[in-house]
Amino acid sequence: MPTNRKLVFANDEIYHIFNRGVEKRPTFVNKRELDRGIRTLDFYRFSNLPLKLSKFLVLSESEKVKFIQKVHEEDQKLVRIICYCLMPNHFHFLVKQVKENGVSTFAANFTNSYTKYFNTKNERVGPLFQGLFKAVRVESDEQLMHVSRYIHLNPVSSFLIKPDQLENYQWSSYPEYLDLSSERIADKEIVLDLFPSKEKYKQFVLDQVNYARELENIKHLALEN
Repeated sequence: MPTNRKLVFANDEIYHIFNRGVEKRPTFVNKRELDRGIRTLDFYRFSNLPLKLSKFLVLSESEKVKFIQKVHEEDQKLVRIICYCLMPNHFHFLVKQVKENGVSTFAANFTNSYTKYFNTKNERVGPLFQGLFKAVRVESDEQLMHVSRYIHLNPVSSFLIKPDQLENYQWSSYPEYLDLSSERIADKEIVLDLFPSKEKYKQFVLDQVNYARELENIKHLALEN
């Protein structure tokens, strides 16, 4: 992956990373592709993996369980994923770098693995995402709260779903935050510890459904239209 960016990724710092499909084309077209995106995200947050996701997925169920147990016991992560959201033609991740070059390695592994899957499935060749992923460092707790809200509201602010459907959008970490999902991908406490309860966080998110359009002080973090 190219490295010609001004931003230097540092351990224990938090970054909003995002990218959209090349030529704004769809990247996660249906439920199967969205599900594969989530599995790719979950898998490649870890470092020193002994096999690729495609090889893992063909293991027997018992072998998969053993593999996952071993990976989680070793707990060697590239990044801690704080928030995530997959959209029809782009993605948003809020991550904390754990290992040197963790953000870049994670983003490369995610996009390369998913692109190979997508291209094979759809009989196409070439890049799927627009070059080097975009990234901005999150500089304060206040900004952290607002960026998490922006990411979680993306399906609503993009008019993909209605606000009352947000809790059921399973390709986002929002249901995880509210304990409505069996996924255990997000390190949600990084954000939720800034609120008295998860209900207060829910209220914080839903109080400004048009947040992504209105909040000027982090608009530079938004995916460009």
